[in-house]
Amino acid sequence: MNAALQVPLDVRLMNWTATMLLLLACAGALVLAGTWALRLPVFSVVRVSVTGDLAHTQAAVVRERVAGQLQGNFFTMDLAQVRAAFEHLPWVRRAQVRRDFPNGLEVQLQEHDVAAYWGEPGSGMLVNRHGEVFEADGDGLESDNLPRLLGTTPDAASDMLQMVGQLAPVLAPLGSAIDTLQRTAHDGWRVTLDSGAVLQLGASDSQPLLARAARMVRTLAPVAQQQGRGVQDLEYADLRYADGYALRLRGVTTIDVEGGGARNRTPGRRG
Repeated sequence: MNAALQVPLDVRLMNWTATMLLLLACAGALVLAGTWALRLPVFSVVRVSVTGDLAHTQAAVVRERVAGQLQGNFFTMDLAQVRAAFEHLPWVRRAQVRRDFPNGLEVQLQEHDVAAYWGEPGSGMLVNRHGEVFEADGDGLESDNLPRLLGTTPDAASDMLQMVGQLAPVLAPLGSAIDTLQRTAHDGWRVTLDSGAVLQLGASDSQPLLARAARMVRTLAPVAQQQGRGVQDLEYADLRYADGYALRLRGVTTIDVEGGGARNRTPGRRG
């Protein structure tokens, strides 16, 4: 009796095939329905919220400039591309982007915290406090008394910014801030102060260099006083010597300072 009731193999294969086709048809219908639903206008991104501690970036301007680069809807939009579009804007260092159901984006921006100018005046390049070089309009920064860094490549900006931070307290007794720090192709450091005085520091490591700068600052006042001048009269100092330095004061010929003493010499022999 069981043998009589057994379903033939070909019938079973036919039933299995019909079931699979039905399942595939249902899956296809679900995919089509889902694709149709994802394209409904309700999921089009119509709202972009921009937040962050913004000093140089206006949220409305940001939205306007990036709007044309937003492709897709709430579900299909590539957030990595959206983040890159925001991070290409001037003054924007980092952008965090997330979806806000059903039709919005929330964008949080981090601006560059500018620490210095980079390159020659008019280059439009700045350095943030992380030592990263970026391009932005720095015309409104004149009142910030930022130093200018002149290096061989932008990769040197971080080391140069660190050197500014080390030199500034050492040179502070001179009463004039660092206007320009230059690093030449031979790794020589050269400082120009706000007063116009130039300090040739040499190409040594930071600790010997800082020690020589501190020695000059410590002894400059009595040396200048011997010449009837003050610290503010400094025009040029060459600190590339292990046992002393040479300096030029306004109205005085170049002076050698060795072992705490000083002697006049004709200009041009050094520096």
